[in-house]
This record gives sequence, structure tokens and C-alpha cells, in this order.
Amino acid sequence: NQGIFFNGQIFDAYVFVSDLIKSAKKSIILIDNYVDESVLNMLTKRAEKVSATIYTHKISKQLQQDLQKHNSQYPAIQIKTYSRSHDRFLILDEKEVYHIGASLKDLGKKWFAFSKIDISSNLLTNKLES
Repeated sequence: NQGIFFNGQIFDAYVFVSDLIKSAKKSIILIDNYVDESVLNMLTKRAEKVSATIYTHKISKQLQQDLQKHNSQYPAIQIKTYSRSHDRFLILDEKEVYHIGASLKDLGKKWFAFSKIDISSNLLTNKLES
């Protein structure tokens, strides 16, 4: 799975990522340095028992407030700080790894590529916890 979305394909890119989120059976890990409430909203599409964790470079007061409101109504999302990644990654069920060239909040605003990477998710997740 790989491809390119061009500027203006906002809905197509949104549906693509939403479908990935819906496909998760156990867990979702997002590594993205630019997260806002639109990303939290996208993650509400996951199945009820699917955990969600976001790693981002900074948790602003606004994001913290958005997260608290989200978590009071929907299954909780964890947000942790991590600043060593430039690129965006979406890890589904601890096995599927997607490289996404745009922040989820900006999908389709400019050209970006995506690809499913054939590597062990542990290669990334072990670095997140170190």
C-alpha cells in the first residue's frame, strides 16, 4: 500500500486514514508532532476496545483541554511527548506500520505520500519508550 494524495484531496485523504483507524482491532499508535482536536475526532472512529496513544513533541494547554473533554465522552486517548521523530507514523495492532508524509490534521492540504512499511513495529515502539 502506497500512494500520493494531492492538494485539494482533503476528503479522500481523510477517508483513507479513517479507514485505517477503523481497521484496527487492538491498538493504534500515532507519532505526529502536530496534533489538534481534529486528530482526536478522527480517532473516535476506532472500535470501542481499541486503545489509542499519540506521541507528539509538545502537549499545549489547548490540546490538554481538548483531550480532557474528549476523554470525558469517548474511550480515552493517551498523549505522550516524544520529540525525536520528524516523520509521521501510524502503527495498527502492533504490526502494521504506515509512514504518512503529512500531519493527520493537515491531510490533503498539500501533496503528501503514504506507504505501508514492511518492518516490525517493535523497531519503532521500542524507541518510543527509551
